[in-house]
Amino acid sequence: MKLASTKSVYPKTILPFAVSVGGLALFLIFASLLLVYQPIGIKVNTIVNIVDSSADKTVDSGINKNVDIITNKTADSVTNKTVDSATHETADSATDKTVDTATDQTVDSATDQSVDSGSNKNVDIITNKTADSVTNKTADSATDQTADSATDKTVDTATDQTVDSATDQTVDSSIDKSVDSATNKTVDSATNKTVDSDSASNKSVDSVGNKTIDLDTNKTIDLDTNKTVELDTNKTVDLDTNKTVDLDTNKTLDLDTNKTVGLDTNKNVDSDTNKNVDSDASKTADSGPDKTVDSGCDLYHGKWVHDSVGPLYSNNSCPVLSQMQNCQGNGRPDKDYENWRWQPSKCDLPRFDPKKFLELMRGKTLAFIGDSVARNQMESMLCILWQAEVPINRGNKRMQRYFFRSTSTTIIRIWSSWLVHKTTEQFDFAPESIDKLHLDAPDETFMGDVPTFDVLVLSSGHWFAKQSVYILNNEIVGGQLWWPDSSRKKKIDSTEAFEISVDTIMSSLVTHPNYNGLTVVRAYSPDHYEGGAWNTGGSCTGKEEPAEEGKLVESGFTNIMHDKQVSGFNRGIKKKTNKSRVAFMDITKPFAYRHDGHPGPYRSLDPNKITKRSANGQPPPQDCLHWCMPGPIDTWNEFLMETIRRDFEARDS
Repeated sequence: MKLASTKSVYPKTILPFAVSVGGLALFLIFASLLLVYQPIGIKVNTIVNIVDSSADKTVDSGINKNVDIITNKTADSVTNKTVDSATHETADSATDKTVDTATDQTVDSATDQSVDSGSNKNVDIITNKTADSVTNKTADSATDQTADSATDKTVDTATDQTVDSATDQTVDSSIDKSVDSATNKTVDSATNKTVDSDSASNKSVDSVGNKTIDLDTNKTIDLDTNKTVELDTNKTVDLDTNKTVDLDTNKTLDLDTNKTVGLDTNKNVDSDTNKNVDSDASKTADSGPDKTVDSGCDLYHGKWVHDSVGPLYSNNSCPVLSQMQNCQGNGRPDKDYENWRWQPSKCDLPRFDPKKFLELMRGKTLAFIGDSVARNQMESMLCILWQAEVPINRGNKRMQRYFFRSTSTTIIRIWSSWLVHKTTEQFDFAPESIDKLHLDAPDETFMGDVPTFDVLVLSSGHWFAKQSVYILNNEIVGGQLWWPDSSRKKKIDSTEAFEISVDTIMSSLVTHPNYNGLTVVRAYSPDHYEGGAWNTGGSCTGKEEPAEEGKLVESGFTNIMHDKQVSGFNRGIKKKTNKSRVAFMDITKPFAYRHDGHPGPYRSLDPNKITKRSANGQPPPQDCLHWCMPGPIDTWNEFLMETIRRDFEARDS
């Protein structure tokens, strides 16, 4: 029996199975691709999402938001804001600001500033500065400084210093000090002191005690008392009185008189004369042989005191004494006028020592230039020096010259009535017979000798009372005892001409390229014609001692001439260009008291000369301008010696 065949049954059974497997495979492939482009974790709401595969963005049409799949940022098209889910920041494209919801801070991209709404602070991202809108302060994180715009001050938290922009001052809170950057000064609030950091001054000011400390010299100046304390030596200097107090020894040094006062003993020590003065007992003790005046004392304020020692020479011991000044030789009956010495108020004027003077002037030349009063002083000097050494006469008609061989010292005198250029030839409407003074040109008769002088003493003034014509800038501007046409107006008088002449000669000397000596201008010498002028019955007869204080008869003309001389002197020396030195020997006031020192009617040896007033009271002819020798004029040379000594010491130091 044959079995039935199964070949056609099997294929019909497997075909549906194969189709199912193939369909499942396709589904898995599709699902896998879908999972790649739609990761697990995205929350899908009950709204329709559209995926833009080209921009990698998802648009939620229900809430009008854009989600960037790459940056994880959501953009709201309605509010124009972008939210970054990773940083919790919201960016507002309309205001160009970003809000960090985690820190509650807003960043303004336009101003590069960050605003913390919780603390009301603004942070500038570029400068790293924070502004607090409540306190109106700005903090700089880079410099650790806080700026307060209300007070215009900046606080540095690192150094604890505050800078005030308005006053340009810095306050350091840690040391309680304030620095003013404009003046470079530091104020210590604790001690209330100011330190000037400027290297030129380097001073500290204590505003409580009103004191200044100079950090270089270690000196303190008390501005209330005007005293300086030297901290190293413990000494105080009173700037008003120029006195130094040594706080250790309780002694005072007067820098003007160079004297030391022991405050406990009330005694003075004069450092120059080495004298002790007991202020209570008014006694002076000389501790050494050298007696010299201090270098700062004013020699011309004082009084005349009687001196029983007498003069330095007699009329018989000086062969160069002019007969007109030889009062004793001419028969003057009184002699006490020789026995007075000038005593300065704050020091002593040393008695003239001829040997010391010659040593002081060793190898040098002293010149007296001017009128007859210059001759008077030069002869006084020679009479004094003659007592130590007889000089050699090497002079000529133009120049008197005496040489002292022991020290090679030369004394010279040159005549010059006005110290300015003089001519006699006719000038414009001034005739030939009258002296014409070119007030703006020096006297050429001695200017060529000036470089050879070490000390030059000038004397002028009295000749401006004599007839002359004044020429300035090549024009006649005035005249004395001469003016031909009253319709012409004088531009200057004799006193103004004198002032201009002093200015001219001083200017010429202090600008002379080859002169480096000392110029001493002796002040206008007072005359004592009472009751008239020298040619109108003026007299000094019967004056036998100096005028008493309060009884001095002032001369208005003398005072004017003195003031004009001082003015011309000061104007001239302002033009100084060379290395010469100048001094003003101010004898006018001291010698105003010496109406007793003139020859008066005792001007000659004439035995028949008239010395008494006539029956009608007319005084005899007399000289009340020049000075008897010996007599008061010898004091001029004591002034001169001290002036030279001070100058030489100052120059050498």
